[in-house]
Amino acid sequence: MNAVDVFFNMDIMARAFPILLRGLGMTLMLGATAIVFGSLLGVGIALMRLFAAKPLRLLAIAYTDLMRSLPVLVVLILIYYALPFAGIVLSSFAAAAIALSMVLGAYTAEVVRAGIQAVPKGQFEASAALGLGFWRTMQKVILPQAVRIVIPPHASNCVSIVKDTSLASVVAMTDLLKQATDAQALFANPTPLIGAALIYVAILWPLVRLTGWLEHHFQRAYKR
Repeated sequence: MNAVDVFFNMDIMARAFPILLRGLGMTLMLGATAIVFGSLLGVGIALMRLFAAKPLRLLAIAYTDLMRSLPVLVVLILIYYALPFAGIVLSSFAAAAIALSMVLGAYTAEVVRAGIQAVPKGQFEASAALGLGFWRTMQKVILPQAVRIVIPPHASNCVSIVKDTSLASVVAMTDLLKQATDAQALFANPTPLIGAALIYVAILWPLVRLTGWLEHHFQRAYKR
């Protein structure tokens, strides 16, 4: 048996492909959920850190520092295996979505904070002079200017969090990697893992290129 038969067995690949597609659906759903809730959480934490009372600012700082210091896998294991001792039992999907959202929220908060702080202070003063309230100022003046700074790094963070969905297999969620490992055991051949790797590349490589394009596009727009 040669390397092609071991790692690129087309017969096994064809039989495993429907199994991988089921896992792909779960992976995409988990990634989308984490991106939506992680982004919203990050914006809220960024605003809390910049504009809330001091105790809340310190809480936001502690949260972002802690979440950025802990590996995603550790956060996931704590949520899935430790919370039941407190009477909170979550499904593998819910635990993975919460863990990924919490981690992405911390990184998003730092990106949004940097974007808001890059907006000249004169914009805040001009908005106050026009009688705009805080939320109106953020909605109409500050965030539209900050978004060109925020989008490229945030897109990169989103790509990373989609890759981290593979960690959900640790808590037995039937994502792409878990289905691939199950198929590997079923067929006694590593070809399904190669198939999963190719699917990850097919999904993430365009997103990586999109991130590069966004960075170039917004840098060029910012210089105008």
